[in-house]
Amino acid sequence: MSSEPVRPSDLQPETSSGRSWLRQHRADLTIGLDHVTASLGRIEAWGQDLADRLLAGQRLLVAGNGGSAAEAQHLTAELVGRFEGERVPLAAIALHAETSSLSAIVNDYGQDEMFARQVAAHGRPGDVLLCLSTSGSSANVLVAARRAHELGLTTWALTGQAPNPLAALCDDALTVPSASTSAVQEVHLVVAHTLCAVLDARIADRTRPRRAGAQKAPAQKAGART
Repeated sequence: MSSEPVRPSDLQPETSSGRSWLRQHRADLTIGLDHVTASLGRIEAWGQDLADRLLAGQRLLVAGNGGSAAEAQHLTAELVGRFEGERVPLAAIALHAETSSLSAIVNDYGQDEMFARQVAAHGRPGDVLLCLSTSGSSANVLVAARRAHELGLTTWALTGQAPNPLAALCDDALTVPSASTSAVQEVHLVVAHTLCAVLDARIADRTRPRRAGAQKAPAQKAGART
């Protein structure tokens, strides 16, 4: 058996399609990221609003299928655990992740109810349902958004190209102008991380005065005794 190293020239014919795909993917990502940068105000508003709600005892529910389910669970992990710095754990649930309930709901009520019934179980007025769908037309996510409206939840959507039914249905939406499913999902992850950064900054701003007050309290008591 030959032990000669593989030369790049030997791989060139087989990887040309990979380079072509990557070149197009990079272009798609650039378009998507430019759009997200232009939409930063919306992400900041979401992050600050969500931080205030979660600190007040509300929760975030997140729904998505396939790759969007992975993005949903990535986001909730950052909130229940942490993002880049220490803070309090936050109430966030990825609705696809409780597999026994999910399979039971699909078996007894059908696929369209797989997220909506969990919204009815876990959601309360003031909570947020974040809906992820690259197409913006996933039936089970649409049913969940409608159920959330009925129960007084706020609904946000992350989708691919607009217009689409989910973006039109939700209270607010951030759409990514790309026909590439993979590019849309990767841009959604960037949005999720940006949302976490904004949220963490908001929580830090809100909790910092309490720490400062706690540090001053002993000095005020000491002064009162003199």
